[in-house]
Amino acid sequence: MMELVEIERSIIKKYRKEIWSKFVKAVKKYELINEGDKVACAISGGKDSLLTAKLVEELHKHSKVNFEVEYICMDPGYDKENRDLLEKNLKYLNIPAKIFDSDVFEISEKISGDYPCYMCARMRRGFLYAKAKELGCNKVALGHHMNDAIETTLMNVLYAGNYKTMKPKLMAQNFDGMELIRPMYFIEEKDVIAWRDYVGLDALNCACTVTKKSESYTRKK
Repeated sequence: MMELVEIERSIIKKYRKEIWSKFVKAVKKYELINEGDKVACAISGGKDSLLTAKLVEELHKHSKVNFEVEYICMDPGYDKENRDLLEKNLKYLNIPAKIFDSDVFEISEKISGDYPCYMCARMRRGFLYAKAKELGCNKVALGHHMNDAIETTLMNVLYAGNYKTMKPKLMAQNFDGMELIRPMYFIEEKDVIAWRDYVGLDALNCACTVTKKSESYTRKK
């Protein structure tokens, strides 16, 4: 296990070019975090959201811009193994996250059956916006990276016939004054993976209980 000081130093020193500089570039170019903001950093337990949390934390420590941060983590219905892993990673990275429970997995499965992913994503974001608003935040930071933005664009071109892409920031439709930001917009996934492996982080992958049921059913067939 790596010491916390080494983990945090690796972001700014070892991965300065690949991660830190690109993070700062996105924050400055798109004005993602400004004076007086209160940012809710959303953590799912995956490598991307955990790195985003540490990046925002480092910015909060070193930036001349005064802003507040809340670290929020929604448990959508993880099994005990994944919940324990989530809590272990938060402790390992010393992220003071507020974990709140929900039944998103269960509800999305009932509504959408075998294809709950879209409904699950919508519901999870809604829960995060609501919790962020409850905590007095005006922004929610998500862990989407450059590969996510490229993939979204390609999917829209191939299947929807348009060039819509994942934006670095956008206003929430149903929560007045709430803005979604993506500070890892310029960071490549391969560099996130490299950092994860370097610090020895055993992050969650897809912890969806519905997917597990589907895979189990497929194997039995």
